[in-house]
Amino acid sequence: MRFNEFDHHTASVNRQKFHYVRAGDAPGPPVVLLHGWPQTWYMWRKIIPGLAENHTVIAPDLRGFGQSSKPIDGYDKRTVATDIYELVRSLGFEEIYLVGHDFGGPTAYAYASAHPQDVKKLVILDVAITIDEQEQNEFYKRLFHLSFNAQPDIATQLVAGREREFLTHFYRDCYNPGAFSLEDIDEYVAAFSAPGAMRASMAHYGALPIDLKHNQENAKTKLEMPVLALGGEISFAGGVQKSLEQGATNVTGGVIPGCAHWVAEEQPEALLEAMLPFFAK
Repeated sequence: MRFNEFDHHTASVNRQKFHYVRAGDAPGPPVVLLHGWPQTWYMWRKIIPGLAENHTVIAPDLRGFGQSSKPIDGYDKRTVATDIYELVRSLGFEEIYLVGHDFGGPTAYAYASAHPQDVKKLVILDVAITIDEQEQNEFYKRLFHLSFNAQPDIATQLVAGREREFLTHFYRDCYNPGAFSLEDIDEYVAAFSAPGAMRASMAHYGALPIDLKHNQENAKTKLEMPVLALGGEISFAGGVQKSLEQGATNVTGGVIPGCAHWVAEEQPEALLEAMLPFFAK
């Protein structure tokens, strides 16, 4: 399905404007999907139809991404989680199933930690919820863009006019490079080439030090809702489940084969096969 084949909406909450896609109209908790970087709601395009058969699905553009507001600050994941919490409440929902990939993962963790009674089930995809400072430092060594993007003012000057080359480097770093069509890359390049978009999205990386402190505080009270932690075979793999076990008591998980970081785009069928039974239990 293409961009215009989904049902698009906007809402103003937490003093910002948010764009979101909504699909399905089922009773029970909706499934809220939180994307990562460098993506938008569009990363969920292959799984929204499958989820919408039995669930109401809400897929927003996070603060700083896509068609949502791009303020100067407010990119720590507690603030971003507050955005989503207020969006969910504005739509008339309280209890939800919450799914987060990449930066959507720590945002979902912050949401669940702040409102554990409202998050009935939590899914974290191919990201570690970092609690240990040494572990976070290891990620900085392995992944150049963590440091590069954390200086968004200079980084955006260096990639301006080269957004396609810069972003394609990440999309092609996967188990199956064909998971992203040229049309898909066009969609993302357009989103991140908009005025202020690249800088705002990179500002999420500048907030990583404060996110670490917040994660450490949150981990003192372990989550009790069921948590599904899934990693791509040649990406975080079993590290996702391992990280969640530090902050939650009821964690199941596994590794999605034939997959790198882009779980929902590389292996959408396998992801649905894991999530649908988890939500149905």
